[in-house]
Amino acid sequence: MEKLSQSQEDYLETIYTEIKSKGCAKVTDIANILNVKKASVTGAINNLCEKGLVNYTPYSAITLTKDGEQAAKKILLKHEVMTNFLINALKLSKEEAAQNACRMEHIMSEEMFKRIHIFSHFLSDYSKENSDFYEKLKNLYK
Repeated sequence: MEKLSQSQEDYLETIYTEIKSKGCAKVTDIANILNVKKASVTGAINNLCEKGLVNYTPYSAITLTKDGEQAAKKILLKHEVMTNFLINALKLSKEEAAQNACRMEHIMSEEMFKRIHIFSHFLSDYSKENSDFYEKLKNLYK
């Protein structure tokens, strides 16, 4: 599958989360969530249809194809891993972590993501055994 743009990834992630939370995804809801016009959503959805990632006919709910669901899960995993990494490893607030994770998830290579994912597991295990770890980390910036 060809690389998706940041916007396309945002649409897929939003469609997936809407389907999971409400059972379906609708153009109006997506437009409200992403703060865009319905015509923009329709254009993006049609583009994702051409790529074989979503199923859509006008005035009906949007569904994900098998490939679309797989891509959306991958995007969401990146977002969740990066958010948790920024919260747990760097001690950013949830809001700041979520904002930065959203930006970072679109630009990182697969290799970088894999390494951050592995490193976040290591830090989680390490910090359980070394409770003063974060204090030492904070002292680096004094």
